[in-house]
Amino acid sequence: MSDLIEIIDSLENKISKLLHKYELLKQQNTSLKEEIIELKSNSELQVDQLKQWEEKFSALKNANAILGSDEHKRETKLKINALIREIDMCISQLSE
Repeated sequence: MSDLIEIIDSLENKISKLLHKYELLKQQNTSLKEEIIELKSNSELQVDQLKQWEEKFSALKNANAILGSDEHKRETKLKINALIREIDMCISQLSE
C-alpha cells in the first residue's frame, strides 16, 4: 500500500510541475504574441517612413534634374520629353 501512495504522490508532483510549466509557457506565449504585434507595428511605421523618404528623394532628384544640374542633364531632357508627351496625349484626348 505504501508503494501505491508513493506512486500517487509522485504523479501529483509531476502533474503539479506540468501545470506550472504550462502556465509559464502560456504567459510566455502571450508575451511573445504582444511582442509580435509591436514589431509588426514598428515594421509598418518603418515601411511608411521609407516610402516617404523615397518620395522626397525622388522629388529632390526631379527638382535637381529640372534645374538642369550638370550631373542630371540627360535625366532633365528625358523628364521634359516625358512631360511633353503627357501634355500632347492630354491635348489629343481633349480635341477628340
